Amino acid sequence: MTFRTTLSALALTAVAGTASAQAQCDSISFSDVGWTDITVTTSAAKQVFEALGYDVDVSVLSVPVTFASLSGGDIDVFLGNWMPSQESAITPYLDDGSIESVNDNLTGTIYNLAVPSYTYDKGLQSYEDLAEFSDEIEGTIYGIEPGNEGNAYLISLIEEDEYGMGDLSIRESSEQGMLSQVRRAVDRDEDIVFLGWAPHPMNANFELQYLEGGEDFFGGEGTVYTVTRSGFTADCPNAGKLLEQMDFTLDMENAIMGRILDEGSDPDEAVQAWLQENPAVIEPWLEGVTTVDGEPGLAAAQSALGL
Repeated sequence: MTFRTTLSALALTAVAGTASAQAQCDSISFSDVGWTDITVTTSAAKQVFEALGYDVDVSVLSVPVTFASLSGGDIDVFLGNWMPSQESAITPYLDDGSIESVNDNLTGTIYNLAVPSYTYDKGLQSYEDLAEFSDEIEGTIYGIEPGNEGNAYLISLIEEDEYGMGDLSIRESSEQGMLSQVRRAVDRDEDIVFLGWAPHPMNANFELQYLEGGEDFFGGEGTVYTVTRSGFTADCPNAGKLLEQMDFTLDMENAIMGRILDEGSDPDEAVQAWLQENPAVIEPWLEGVTTVDGEPGLAAAQSALGL
């Protein structure tokens, strides 16, 4: 074999390898755990990736199933790794390398038990006050979906009778179910304790306060990370670059969630409308990113999204 033939063969092999890698990276799967904020960010990612020519699949899974699915390679991406509250759930996967953290996509989050301001003013201001207010709150703390790490932490406090919480119980429900209970209680000026977080329109819709306590689990201000299955950004560098650059803000998420929860908008329509009103937001996301066919990504996304 001549030197020129060898080079030609190598070149063909490189092209074939690139084409194979591209073929393997024209589809992406996301997990959406059903929280409105993650539904918003996942929809934004879905619409941008689709504008670039990717096939996108979104599965609604619980947090534990999401991490197991990422670890097993069944899901590619999750945009909702809330830290530090999910630290115990995700750390084993990060340590063994089966999940990779690729971006901190949102900072300044809050996640903890909350009460209406009128309940806070009565003296329910910390975890240590919960037992004293057991009758007023009917012995119940309203959590979110079964299997959620926040619920599990609160259940562990009850089982261990921390803060005298042994007689309380956690009512696990969906985000919407929990917020319906909060609305009912607030409309009746009744006391209620529930899992609250920001970003979320609940912080504008209700006058609420977060309790002191639970810092070993919930921490103070938190960060949301984008995590992927092992090797995703190496296998799919173009998609990985977009994920590494896709950052969100509290204002963005609050505005879009408000349209969904307060106005009844479809999530995809609410996200697209916000993007059309704020077209510059995708410019840093798409810097150096291409379509699946190798064309400039920003122009393609602007055209497809009507920006």
